[in-house]
This record gives sequence, structure tokens and C-alpha cells, in this order.
Amino acid sequence: MLYFIPAWYQQDQWCENEQKWYMRRMHTEFDDTVKQIQLFHRNEVYPYRIMLLSCAPNFRHFLHRQSVYHAPYWSCFDAIQEIRRKKAMVLSFHNLNWPPHTEFIYTPFVVIAMLHGVRYAQLEFGEDGNLIQIDMYEEGKLRRTNIYDDRGFISSTILYENEKRFRQDYLMENGVWKLRHYLQDGHVEINPNAPNYLLVYQECEQTLPFLQMSYESLDRIIEEVLTSYLKLVDEEDIFCVAMHERHAALIQEALKGRKTILSFFEDRYDLGRHPEMLPMVEQADYVIADSQENRRLIKGQANNLLRIKDITPFDSRVDFGISQQLNVQKILVPVDNLEDEVFAELIRALGTYLPENKNAQIHLLTRQAEYDRKSRLLSKTRECLKRAGMEEAWAAEQRSGNIAENNLEDEDQVTVRFYVEQCVDELSVSKCMREQRLVVDMRSMTEVYLRINAISVGIPQIVRKKTQFVEHGKNGYVVQDTKQIPKLLEFYLGSLTNWNEAMVYSYEVGKKYTTDVLLREWKEVIEVVRKDPNPATGK
Repeated sequence: MLYFIPAWYQQDQWCENEQKWYMRRMHTEFDDTVKQIQLFHRNEVYPYRIMLLSCAPNFRHFLHRQSVYHAPYWSCFDAIQEIRRKKAMVLSFHNLNWPPHTEFIYTPFVVIAMLHGVRYAQLEFGEDGNLIQIDMYEEGKLRRTNIYDDRGFISSTILYENEKRFRQDYLMENGVWKLRHYLQDGHVEINPNAPNYLLVYQECEQTLPFLQMSYESLDRIIEEVLTSYLKLVDEEDIFCVAMHERHAALIQEALKGRKTILSFFEDRYDLGRHPEMLPMVEQADYVIADSQENRRLIKGQANNLLRIKDITPFDSRVDFGISQQLNVQKILVPVDNLEDEVFAELIRALGTYLPENKNAQIHLLTRQAEYDRKSRLLSKTRECLKRAGMEEAWAAEQRSGNIAENNLEDEDQVTVRFYVEQCVDELSVSKCMREQRLVVDMRSMTEVYLRINAISVGIPQIVRKKTQFVEHGKNGYVVQDTKQIPKLLEFYLGSLTNWNEAMVYSYEVGKKYTTDVLLREWKEVIEVVRKDPNPATGK
């Protein structure tokens, strides 16, 4: 059995990332573990199970969004709270015990419960319309928040003092509290009338008592329950751990002597900042990085690391874009984490090219979700254009009233040439990418999903750093000097021949990252971990 231990945490807490349906998504749910589970789930590579350490009352909805609803899992907090239910259940707030004469007001975003003309509660719903929490008020002040499990019961309740979170009680299915987590100092108390936790393994159940009635933190309870569960699993089982600050130290202790695969994804875990974890990394049976660049970085930090391999979590596929069907030529320019000086030079270089190609448009890509991110980027772009002596109106805010009287366009109005694409999740990135003619990425970082997507769509990439995804002079160019960009833009946009050649080679590069290739690489890793002792440990 292969156990995936994911890093699905909210703001570095032991809880999920579920959010209210009307709030802008501030993060992407895609990561290496999601893609690995999808790969194993759809292709039956090897028996697997998710080992969930965080409290995730809406976990079934998360699995559904990732198209792996029936993925098997073990939940540490289900064990702690003695929860036996597995299936999601429709819960209507009308079936809850409301005081007599409660009146419900339906707003466009929430449902408000009024009692005698005063707000009594506010009901919040998730993206699928499921009830996720109810805020309770007393004399106009927030007193309690009930968090609901998608299996039809209250998972936990948060109490407030002076409208500040004071204590969180984790509940059993019958509403009896199991843990009391005091949020000021982090210590946890166990209910003396419910002092056990539940372990279920291969359809067999057993209850074990907590070793203490009080703990200094949730970490210690999770470690205790996890350690007890690990005693039940087969000694030959393999654990694939998504490296994350939240659980790295805990897992290092719990998985001693176990077969482990450590997964590093983008900049989620900086090994250089955690030298204390080097022994765990160097003694792992295998380390998986999401790119060659990340692999070299890890290898340089862990000098005694013997087994490391880069396997991109994202697979490539032939996905013909629609850029040739458009009247404009869109140039995608990722700008997150781009140094101000490089940003200014890049805008100047792009602005130099625009007068030569009336059909070209610059689309600045950001994965950040702040509500004013678009306006700030356009304002920053206008400043750069102004300093370069170029037309500021190229980066003007889009206006709805830009059609003059009699539907005649104002001839003096400058055409907007700079736009902002705000794509937080991968689905919106893919949709945006299909309309792009070219990618210009001058960042020092490598965003793997963006690279794979560009390969899949078959568009050329002009990048700052040499990576495994761009062959210089084949499916793109590696340039350090932004002054070369206008010439390269003309090379690809002024000649369909050059663009087609890059497209064909992109599909050739993409053959290295197909689903079949990723499956073969994962099978090789698992086979090595299963059969060959780790030279560093002999296990």
C-alpha cells in the first residue's frame, strides 16, 4: 500500500482550505499530491490511500472537485473524534433546532436568521451550496461559530470572548465534545467522559485511550494517534510525504524506520531554512522533485542524498489552441515575483515592439487574487510606459463607455494594448493559455504548470532561465537581455513558418511528460523502494 500524506492546510493550521462560495479564491487547490492521486486513481498504478492529518470536515467535497471522490483515505481527526460515517449527506438548515419565531432572510450571499427583529445567526455555504458554518450572535456580538461536516453533523464549534477566538471544541457525531483547544496558548484538554480515539484498519475497529488528559498542542495529539495507526499498517507499506513546514518534524519522528518518498513542489518547502530536516531527506528511500531545477537545488543542499528524481506532477497532452483563429496576437507575460527593475525593462521592450504589430496585445498574467491586483498592475505598467516615453493609455483601465455617439469610435482614442489575466486556479490558466500566441517569462522562478501548459498548447516560450521544458532555438528561446525580446517577437509573430516549427517541436518535448511516461517513472520509483534497500539506511 502507498500512503499519500498531503499538505492541504489553511494558513499553516491543522485545518482545510474550504471557503465561502462568494469569496474570491485566494489560492489554488492543485499541488503535487492532488496530481499524484489523480494519476494513481485513474490508472490503477498501485494500491494507495490518502493519510489526512488535518481537520477537513468538507473533505468529500474537496475530493469531488478533484475528480477523485471515491479515493480511499484515513483521517486522523476522524479517529480522534470517533467518526464512523463515510458518505456525504445533505443537511438542511431548516432541520436544525431553531428557537420559535426565528425568521430567515435570504440575501444574495448568506442566509440571516432573525429572532425578534435582531440578528441571531448568519449561515454560510460552500461552493457546492453545502452548509459549512453558522455564526451565532448575542447582543450584536459574535459569540460562537459552528463548523459543519459534509456528512451531516457539527464537526467543531469556536467560542469567542470580546469577538476574538478563544476556544475550539472538536465534537463527536453525537455532539459531545472530544477535544478543547485553547487558542491563546495552544494547549488541548481531553474530555474525561470520552477519553478514547477510534482506529479502523481493514474493517476492524479498536478504541484506544489517550495517554494524557492534557497536551501542550494539537501536534502532540496528532502524533500520538498517527503513531498508533502506523502500528497497524504493514511494515512494507510506503509513505509519500508532501514536504511542508506544518508536519515535517512530526512525520520525521513518526515514520522512523518506514519506507518513505518525499515530494518537493515549487517553493512550498525550503530545505535551506530547515537544516534540521536534512537527516530525514538524506535517509529517505526516494526524493521526488517537480523539476530538474528543483532537483539540483535539493541535491546541492542534501549532499548525502543518494536517490532523487524529478517527475513533473503535471502531464502534457496535445491541446490545440485557438490563437490562430483570433484577429489579435496575444502575448502572455507572467509577472508574479518579477523584480521591479526587470518588469520596467520588460514593459519597455514590449512597448518598443507594439507599434510594429498593430494586432499584438500584451496579457500580464498574475496568479494572485487580491481584488485590486489588476488595477495595481495596470497602474505600474503606465508608470513604466511613461518613464520610457511611450503611450500611457496603452495600459488604461478598460472602460465600458468607449463607444461614442452614433456608435462611432472616437478616432482620437488610443487603443488599449495591455491587459491583465488574473488566473488563480489551473483551470482558468488553461483556458487563458489556449488563446495565447506566445509566452514571455522573464522571471527567475520556473512555474512548472505554466511550462507544461504552453507545451501542450504548442506555443513558443521566451524565457529567462534555461529549463528542461524549453529547448533553445527549438520551441522557444532563452534570453537574459530584454532588449532581444522585440526581435524574437517579430521572429515568431511575423512569420507563421517559425511559429509552426516551434509548435511541432513543443509537441515533441511534450512526449517526455505524457501520462504514460509519468506512470512508468512512478512505477520505477515504487519498485526500487519496495525491493532495493536504501544504501543510506539499509532498510
